[in-house]
Amino acid sequence: MKAEERTFVAIKPDGVKRGLIGKILTRFEDKGYKIVAMKLLQVTPEIAAKHYAEHLGKPFYNRLMYYITSGPIVAMVVEGYGAVDGVRHIVGATDPDKADVGSIRADYAQAMEYNVVHASDSVESANREIAIYFEPVEIYDNWQSTLEKLVYDEERYEG
Repeated sequence: MKAEERTFVAIKPDGVKRGLIGKILTRFEDKGYKIVAMKLLQVTPEIAAKHYAEHLGKPFYNRLMYYITSGPIVAMVVEGYGAVDGVRHIVGATDPDKADVGSIRADYAQAMEYNVVHASDSVESANREIAIYFEPVEIYDNWQSTLEKLVYDEERYEG
């Protein structure tokens, strides 16, 4: 049964500044996830406020706002079977010292405050975050990857 999800991923300013875009994208593509939207942008204070609205009033809110607006990010929509949990597993725990060996944060981040990448924590969060960064016309889901054809070839199972 085909059960695809979409999730939001952002390569944060430290990941962009350190030249890790290609290495991070490769992790998702190697797993078989499909990138259906992607752009490089400078996050404005207005966009950041929407993204981090749930943290308003918390002691670390101002640091989050400063960090996400400190340089460009790569925003993307990643699609695939169980994408929310799968992408978060590839990304690793928020604290890189607690992230699984081989995850993006374990491999590339040294401090929780500069942890290279963001990934939505639920389908609801993904939908909210995708809507902050992308218009529906910017999402290109009308193509099929080779792996997707192999995994989801439903015609093989009919009859």
